[in-house]
Amino acid sequence: MTNPYKDKSWFKFISNKYIWVLLFFATWMIFLDNYSYFDHRILDNQIEELEENKAYYQEEIKKDEKQIKMLQNPEQIEKYAREKYFMKKDSEDIYIIEFEGDSIVKK
Repeated sequence: MTNPYKDKSWFKFISNKYIWVLLFFATWMIFLDNYSYFDHRILDNQIEELEENKAYYQEEIKKDEKQIKMLQNPEQIEKYAREKYFMKKDSEDIYIIEFEGDSIVKK
């Protein structure tokens, strides 16, 4: 008994052993390998997130460096202490006035 599809081009294509090896390899690399396409997508998303964090923290470092540079001046240190920690001179009185619905958060 002979195969009626033996002379068809699509049957020759499908029965080719190199095509089967290629399909197996592609399936393995896309779905099953440790470095599969899906794992790469997850890792790429993590890289993007980490790069965003890096940019954010670099901006924060620039702000902090600017703040440190400003605090080299004794007058700026005094101003910072008064604003941030509510410090005062011995001869002064400080009154903190809070309004209803104020959004100031005390730390």
